[in-house]
Amino acid sequence: MKYLTAPQVCQRYQICQMSLYRWQRDNKLAFPKPLVVNRRKLFREDELLDWERKRASVAA
Repeated sequence: MKYLTAPQVCQRYQICQMSLYRWQRDNKLAFPKPLVVNRRKLFREDELLDWERKRASVAA
């Protein structure tokens, strides 16, 4: 299981930290919730991939 930090997630989706914060707060978007370890947000890569697949199927 691989984890990505918040800056890595921002880089992956080409967004800023504020956009990531907004995505997390938007219930309609259903963005994966991070695991917080020592005040660092870690996102599971497999959950991000699932979210991407769901978003792609909605957009199609």
